[in-house]
Amino acid sequence: MKEINLASVIVAKRRKKGVTQDELAAYIGVSKASVSKWETGQSYPDITFLPQLAAYFNISIDELMGYSPQMERTDIAKLYNRLASDFATLPFEKVIEECTAIIKKYYACFPLLLQFVRLYTNHFMLAGTLERKEALLNETVMLCERIQAESNDVQLSKEAVTYQAICCLTLKKPKRVLELLGEEIRPMIPEGLLISQAHQMMGDFGKAKEILQIELYQYTMATFHGLLNVMKTNMDNLEKAEDAFLRATDIARAFHMKRLNPNNVILLYALGAHMHCANNFHEKAIELLGKYVDTCVEGFFPFELHGDSFFDLIEPWLNGCDTTAPRSEQVIKESMMRDVLMNPAFDSLRDDPEYQRIVQKMEKFIGGT
Repeated sequence: MKEINLASVIVAKRRKKGVTQDELAAYIGVSKASVSKWETGQSYPDITFLPQLAAYFNISIDELMGYSPQMERTDIAKLYNRLASDFATLPFEKVIEECTAIIKKYYACFPLLLQFVRLYTNHFMLAGTLERKEALLNETVMLCERIQAESNDVQLSKEAVTYQAICCLTLKKPKRVLELLGEEIRPMIPEGLLISQAHQMMGDFGKAKEILQIELYQYTMATFHGLLNVMKTNMDNLEKAEDAFLRATDIARAFHMKRLNPNNVILLYALGAHMHCANNFHEKAIELLGKYVDTCVEGFFPFELHGDSFFDLIEPWLNGCDTTAPRSEQVIKESMMRDVLMNPAFDSLRDDPEYQRIVQKMEKFIGGT
C-alpha cells in the first residue's frame, strides 16, 4: 500500500528534471529554504502550490504526493486474510472500525471494495444483534451498488451483482434478487469454448487446452452445487433428493472432489445426513455425519484448491484466483460444529452413542488436542 510521501517525490522529480532548489523555488515563487524544508519533510507546500508543482514536473497531484487510491492485488489478498483472522480473535466492532477506515481511504479501488463485500458477507453473522447484522448487510449492498455504478470492469460488476443478490436473500428481499438477476434463466453462452477456439485459430494450442480445462472445472463445480440445491429443495421428496445425492456422490468420486474442493464434500455429507435424518433413516444419517467429521478433521485444512492428473493445467488459473478460505480456520471449525452437528435437524440423534462419539471427535479437533 502506498502512503503519502511528498518529500521524497519532490526530491526525485527535481533531480530527474535536473534543476536546483533555487530554480524550483524561483518557479514556484517561494524561498530556497521553503523548498529545502519540503524535501526534508520539515514542512509541506501550501495546498495552493500543489497544482503548480504537479504541472512543473508533468505529473498528477496524486503522483506528486506519492499516493495511489489503488491497492495491489497481492496486498488485497494479504489484507483480506489478515482481517478474516482478526474477526476470529478480536472484538467484532474493532475490526469493522478498521475496515471502514480502509474503505474510505481506498473508495475508488474497486477490486478491494469487492473483497470487503466478500469479507462482510462471510462474517456478518458474527455481529452481536440482528439489527447489527442487517445494518452490515445493507452496507455491503451499498458497496455492491457502488462497484456496479462506478467500476469499468465488467467482471467485477458481475460479481458485485451476485454478492448483492446473496445479501438480499439473507435480508429476505426476494423481489430485489429477481430484479438483480432476472426471473428466467437464459441459455448459457460458452464463453470459455469461444475463447479456447480463438486461441486455437491463433496457433496457441497450450492456452486453448488450459481454457477448456478451466471451463470444464467450473461447469463441474456448478453442476455439483446444482445437485446440492436440488437436495435442499426436495427434502420432502426423498426419491428426488436421494437421486440428486447419488448423482452428486458419483461426481465427487469421478472428479476426486476431496482433492479438488473438500468443502464440496463436507456439504454433500451434511446435506445427505440431513436428508436421511428427516426421513428417519438415523443409521445412515449418523454414517454420513461420521464421514463429514472425518473429512473435516483429516482432509480439509489448510484449505486450498488444487488441480489433479486430469485438471493438470488449471493451477496457474487457480493461483491467480482468490482460492483461500473465506474465513479464518478457527471460525470455519466453529461453524462446522455449530451449523451442522448442532443443527436442530439432528436433535433426534442426540442420545445416540455413535453420534456423541462423532461430536466429541469434532470438539477435540476444534480444541486442537
